[in-house]
Amino acid sequence: MASGWANDDAVQEQIDSSIEDAVQRARSQLPRGPSLSHCEECAAPIPEARRQAIPGVRLCVACQSEHDKEQARFSGYNRRGSKDSQLR
Repeated sequence: MASGWANDDAVQEQIDSSIEDAVQRARSQLPRGPSLSHCEECAAPIPEARRQAIPGVRLCVACQSEHDKEQARFSGYNRRGSKDSQLR
Protein backbone atom coordinates (compact mmCIF):
# COMPACT_ATOMS: atom_id res chain seq x y z
CA MET A 1 0.00 0.00 0.00
CA ALA A 2 1.42 3.35 -1.01
CA SER A 3 1.63 6.00 1.69
CA GLY A 4 2.62 9.26 0.04
CA TRP A 5 6.35 9.84 0.00
CA ALA A 6 7.11 7.14 2.56
CA ASN A 7 8.95 4.03 1.55
CA ASP A 8 6.88 0.81 1.70
CA ASP A 9 9.30 -0.52 4.34
CA ALA A 10 9.28 2.67 6.43
CA VAL A 11 7.45 1.11 9.38
CA GLN A 12 9.82 -1.85 9.55
CA GLU A 13 12.83 0.46 9.23
CA GLN A 14 11.51 2.50 12.16
CA ILE A 15 11.07 -0.65 14.27
CA ASP A 16 14.56 -1.90 13.34
CA SER A 17 16.07 1.50 14.18
CA SER A 18 14.37 1.57 17.59
CA ILE A 19 15.61 -1.91 18.41
CA GLU A 20 19.15 -1.14 17.22
CA ASP A 21 19.23 2.01 19.38
CA ALA A 22 18.10 0.05 22.45
CA VAL A 23 20.65 -2.72 21.88
CA GLN A 24 23.49 -0.22 21.46
CA ARG A 25 22.45 1.61 24.62
CA ALA A 26 22.30 -1.62 26.60
CA ARG A 27 25.70 -2.78 25.30
CA SER A 28 27.30 0.55 26.17
CA GLN A 29 26.19 0.15 29.78
CA LEU A 30 27.69 -3.31 30.30
CA PRO A 31 30.49 -3.29 32.87
CA ARG A 32 34.04 -3.68 31.54
CA GLY A 33 37.35 -4.59 33.12
CA PRO A 34 37.97 -6.31 36.43
CA SER A 35 35.30 -6.40 39.12
CA LEU A 36 35.81 -4.20 42.14
CA SER A 37 35.90 -5.63 45.64
CA HIS A 38 34.17 -2.51 47.04
CA CYS A 39 31.43 -0.32 45.56
CA GLU A 40 32.77 2.76 43.81
CA GLU A 41 29.80 4.81 45.10
CA CYS A 42 29.54 3.91 48.79
CA ALA A 43 32.64 1.73 49.43
CA ALA A 44 30.52 -1.17 50.71
CA PRO A 45 32.02 -4.61 50.04
CA ILE A 46 30.72 -6.38 46.92
CA PRO A 47 30.07 -10.08 47.63
CA GLU A 48 32.25 -12.58 45.76
CA ALA A 49 29.18 -14.28 44.26
CA ARG A 50 28.11 -10.96 42.67
CA ARG A 51 31.61 -10.34 41.32
CA GLN A 52 31.64 -13.79 39.71
CA ALA A 53 28.10 -13.48 38.34
CA ILE A 54 28.71 -10.05 36.76
CA PRO A 55 32.24 -9.63 35.39
CA GLY A 56 33.33 -6.01 35.67
CA VAL A 57 30.79 -5.14 38.39
CA ARG A 58 31.48 -1.75 40.01
CA LEU A 59 28.46 -1.15 42.27
CA CYS A 60 26.89 -2.93 45.24
CA VAL A 61 23.29 -4.13 44.94
CA ALA A 62 21.83 -1.06 46.69
CA CYS A 63 23.72 1.44 44.52
CA GLN A 64 22.99 -0.57 41.38
CA SER A 65 19.27 -0.53 42.22
CA GLU A 66 19.38 3.26 42.60
CA HIS A 67 21.30 3.58 39.32
CA ASP A 68 18.72 1.38 37.56
CA LYS A 69 15.88 3.60 38.82
CA GLU A 70 17.58 6.64 37.31
CA GLN A 71 18.04 4.81 34.00
CA ALA A 72 14.36 3.82 33.94
CA ARG A 73 13.47 7.48 33.45
CA PHE A 74 14.82 7.24 29.91
CA SER A 75 11.81 6.56 27.71
CA GLY A 76 13.62 4.98 24.79
CA TYR A 77 11.04 6.43 22.42
CA ASN A 78 12.53 6.96 18.98
CA ARG A 79 11.23 10.34 17.77
CA ARG A 80 13.16 10.43 14.48
CA GLY A 81 10.22 9.39 12.35
CA SER A 82 7.22 9.84 14.59
CA LYS A 83 4.30 11.88 13.32
CA ASP A 84 4.11 13.60 16.69
CA SER A 85 7.63 15.06 16.28
CA GLN A 86 6.81 16.22 12.75
CA LEU A 87 3.72 18.11 13.89
CA ARG A 88 5.54 20.18 16.52
